[in-house]
Amino acid sequence: MILYVNSCIRKPSRTDDLARELLNKLGGEYEEVKLAQMHLKSISNERLEKRTELVKEGKFDDPMFDLARQFAAADTIVIGAPYWDLSFPAKLKLYIENIYVMGIVSKYSEHGFPIGLCKAKKLYYVTTAGGPYLPDYSFDYITTMATQVFGISETKLIKAEMLDVVGYNPERIMKKAKETIEL
Repeated sequence: MILYVNSCIRKPSRTDDLARELLNKLGGEYEEVKLAQMHLKSISNERLEKRTELVKEGKFDDPMFDLARQFAAADTIVIGAPYWDLSFPAKLKLYIENIYVMGIVSKYSEHGFPIGLCKAKKLYYVTTAGGPYLPDYSFDYITTMATQVFGISETKLIKAEMLDVVGYNPERIMKKAKETIEL
């Protein structure tokens, strides 16, 4: 199963458009998580205590873990995230905070290092930027989480940048980005 984590808020969204082109090239059906429509909560003390207790009791079927189970079961993951303020929308960080469940997406080795439990071997990160794109606090963060925590061995960046800079042609940039998508 392909999982599309859609953190695009704006409609229409150039990032969503580029991500859907990738999904078409991947082929097949996919499940979409529309973060803009979700009421994700940050991990408060109360939620953390509940999560800790459920994990300790091995109650991984609790609805609190639905997103984590879905993420861990995906064969391929596509994240659509516009480049905002040198990063990505806060909803994506909340999503990651909610799926990061020990015993579902990761576990600790005997030496205390994370061992990924996710089924996916590849994660695609799709983004668009009005100006130049710097991956430090977006793609690089996702790559670290995917490869060092979730056990996803490969990440791939698909981007279109300079879309709002005077003198650049956004239609041409988007067309080229779509044409050059490599699986």
